[in-house]
Amino acid sequence: MTRTSAPVDAPGTGAWEGLVTTALLGTDRRTPPGTAPGQDAPVALLDAAAVETVRRRAGLRPARAAQRPRPAPADGRPPLPAAAARRLAMLLADRPGASAGGRRGTAPDLMELLPQWLAAANARGFAPPPQVLPALLDAARGRTDLRPAALEFAGPRALWLARLNPDWRFALRSAPGGGAAPPPVADDDRTRQVWQEGLFAERVALLSALRSGDPAAARELLATTWATERAEDRLMFLDSLRTGLGPDDEPFLEQALSDRSRNVRATAAELLSALPGSALAARMAVRAAACVAIDHTRGSGAAGTAPTPTVVVEAPHECDPDMERDGVVPKAPAGRGERSWWFGQLVEAAPLGTWSRRLGGRTPREIVTLPVADDWQGELHAAWCRAAVRQGDAEWSRALLGEPSAPEAGGPGAVSLAERAKLLGTLGAAERAEWVAGFIAAHGLSEAFQLLGVCAVPWAPPLGRAVVDALNIARDAGSYPWSFSGVMGLAERCLDPSESGRLDALLAVPDEPEDASPGAGGYWAEAFQRLVTTLRLRAAMIEELGPAKPTTPA
Repeated sequence: MTRTSAPVDAPGTGAWEGLVTTALLGTDRRTPPGTAPGQDAPVALLDAAAVETVRRRAGLRPARAAQRPRPAPADGRPPLPAAAARRLAMLLADRPGASAGGRRGTAPDLMELLPQWLAAANARGFAPPPQVLPALLDAARGRTDLRPAALEFAGPRALWLARLNPDWRFALRSAPGGGAAPPPVADDDRTRQVWQEGLFAERVALLSALRSGDPAAARELLATTWATERAEDRLMFLDSLRTGLGPDDEPFLEQALSDRSRNVRATAAELLSALPGSALAARMAVRAAACVAIDHTRGSGAAGTAPTPTVVVEAPHECDPDMERDGVVPKAPAGRGERSWWFGQLVEAAPLGTWSRRLGGRTPREIVTLPVADDWQGELHAAWCRAAVRQGDAEWSRALLGEPSAPEAGGPGAVSLAERAKLLGTLGAAERAEWVAGFIAAHGLSEAFQLLGVCAVPWAPPLGRAVVDALNIARDAGSYPWSFSGVMGLAERCLDPSESGRLDALLAVPDEPEDASPGAGGYWAEAFQRLVTTLRLRAAMIEELGPAKPTTPA
């Protein structure tokens, strides 16, 4: 019979606390009862602690047997190949250590390879060896970015373990409903029960699942309880409508514009402005167009020169209640003028098709090249950038990005690098990589880090070659090597492993120019050696996992 024990509520509890206090104070200041100060006092304290420990352990009463945990659920996925299982154990055993000199040496950072390994294993549908699950959950506990892939790979047994160890409770929060799958879409009774009685996480999971399969059903379900939901819950539920957002959602979102929560109103307005055919988008188009016009008289005066068409801006003078209802925030942040703040919000929410009609039928590329009067160019172009990202308009994104080799692309310019990174996200992976490769070829790597972060992994061959060539140029120029450590770290994770052969020529310690940083050549050689070793390790990881499952044609 399985038995657990409960401590006896005996008078000796105070004796143990007294010994603990004596240990904390030290026997020079306080001695155990019945012991004189001196060199024997520490020994007496340990003896007394040993006796008290035995007494406490012996004074336990038998208690009712605890209920055994239910067996862990089965995982029907195929097991990992043996070599891949050993590799996973190595990745999980690696822990980043403190470096005394700040140099990483030539050894790969295994923990940084774990996300890629998990993605590859998940793509192949493997199940983990049960013995690695605790280490995998510990790794995911320390890195929130690792959790989605780690929990997908860990499968149902991770949730079973999480219920037994409070340190892993994040797995229950990360899996809506603690692993309970939402009911089938066709099960109307079960759906209504979960929606009306379930925990918040279960309801979010249900709404998201419905939205993916039947957007109208999800919206109608949300409408049944919308008026009684808490403001913070309404905001989360409303955010789920981004999936499958379409014209049929407009009436519900228009009603949400009158919500008592400002955050809910703002989200509803943002979603409506992403629907170029919505009534809100039309209202914003009228307001924004009234603020922007073409002046055909500017630039004249010199003999024989024609006037230059120039964009002029007249920002709104007030934020009226109708504007506020449509999502315009009336109070400007510190350091921003009210009129420019209102103007930016109007332009951001207006359909981008507004501007060709308003500005003489010009294309987006022609529009962004027009001069803008009175220092309004930065505000206007920034608002167009936000609109292009919100509306997913690739043509406007290309126009605002411009040519990657243009001098203004490297900054400063009307469009910042942060805005360019967001614009790149609206383009296809190949076009995105090609633009960033051109940017690096023209401007180098010093400003390219955040642009590289939006490119698909592994990097396309033109982008990979551009990065390696730029690193090689920086090395030969004697550039300060530590300033490229971030890009080198990205290259370790993102370069195609097939590029490793092109790097062999860079492994030797180069001759250092007279003006080079001391020790730069050795650092560069170490960094390239680590890069080559990491790429080869990534290639071995993929080979150990075997071929990916073929995708089903659409």
